[in-house]
Amino acid sequence: MNRSWLSRFVISRPSLTNRHIALALVVVALAAIGVWFFTAFKATHVVDLGAEGALKQSGLYADWKQGDVVVMIRHAERCDRSTNPCMADAQGITLKGREAAVAVGAGLKRLGFVDAKMITSPKLRTQQTADLISGHVVPDEAWPNDCNGGFKNAVQAHKHAGENLILVTHSGCIDQFERKLGVPFNERASAYAEAVFVQVDGTHTPKILGSLNARQWADIDSEQLN
Repeated sequence: MNRSWLSRFVISRPSLTNRHIALALVVVALAAIGVWFFTAFKATHVVDLGAEGALKQSGLYADWKQGDVVVMIRHAERCDRSTNPCMADAQGITLKGREAAVAVGAGLKRLGFVDAKMITSPKLRTQQTADLISGHVVPDEAWPNDCNGGFKNAVQAHKHAGENLILVTHSGCIDQFERKLGVPFNERASAYAEAVFVQVDGTHTPKILGSLNARQWADIDSEQLN
């Protein structure tokens, strides 16, 4: 056997192996990028309804007239995690939170979103928030406090056909709902007293129409829906 040829063959093997490894890494990287783009394209995004024209484009008013809307509202600022003065009990909300809850209630009325069933979780912070939004005592139920993987199904089970539902609950519950609909992690954070509007018609998969934070309510009126 020609020793010169053999030496060239032995030397070339590591070179070929390295080339194969590099090619494999490129293929893996391209595949990962493809998966990322596919996931980003398929993701559900939460529209800011306070942006110009967003409220009208969302179709929220038409869905509300059909009784096909669930509004999930996170409780206002909780006192035990704030240095702001408490409204009353430390397990409830702050005075700042009280102002935010009242603003949400006024905003709902200004938009005509008052013909709805409202329920709250049994926690004091959600009860106070709900009472301030509605202007009267709101009945509480246990399930809006169960922030687990079954929360989305629970919402759908308690949504009656032709009747809008306003649900005062917790950030963890809203997170679970949005997670099931494919909302990216960085968009699943709900602020105190933020409202997330969802189309739930009992036939199709729930569709998130968008959200409004407590500060935006003062700038919203019914003309933006028409």
